[in-house]
Amino acid sequence: MARDNSPIRTDPVFLLDPHINVRVYRTGMASTHSSVRQLRVVVEAEDFDEAVALYRDVLGLDELAAFEGEGDARVIILDAGRATLELANPAQVDMIDRVEVGHRVSPHIRIAFEVDDTAAVTDRLVANGASLIAGPVQTPWKSSNSRLEAAGGLQLTLFAELEAEADRITSEGFGTSRGRDRPTR
Repeated sequence: MARDNSPIRTDPVFLLDPHINVRVYRTGMASTHSSVRQLRVVVEAEDFDEAVALYRDVLGLDELAAFEGEGDARVIILDAGRATLELANPAQVDMIDRVEVGHRVSPHIRIAFEVDDTAAVTDRLVANGASLIAGPVQTPWKSSNSRLEAAGGLQLTLFAELEAEADRITSEGFGTSRGRDRPTR
């Protein structure tokens, strides 16, 4: 907890690997200014049943709610754990794609799920209809990542951290964004 009893933020902000000149920063600053309570990504899935089967039944996201309306209108809300919004400039997206896939493949928005075993979950998703773009690769930022095209027209990254966060944030190239200029609100 921060001095004002607000939670300390530990979500990734930027990434650093000394071999590719990209910085990974982690922030320990308390977030007291956000009025956001949840990040919800809404995906229009042409084949709704296929999407539900893949994300709920195969990937294992818990169903929080489901609603039906007139004209076969259906929605399901799945719990994907903690949500973060990763903002990256085009150079960062290019670098990530080169590391994970070998060339640029990312659409404007890509969904990433942290899993316990990248290879096993990748295999399960492919066996249930997802298309493999690139199998698991160890990244310079110490995770195992794979890339898939999945139901609902989404490109997915599956990642598993290979090192404990406490060890990662003390590694060379990892730090915080403290002291950086921040816009005033």
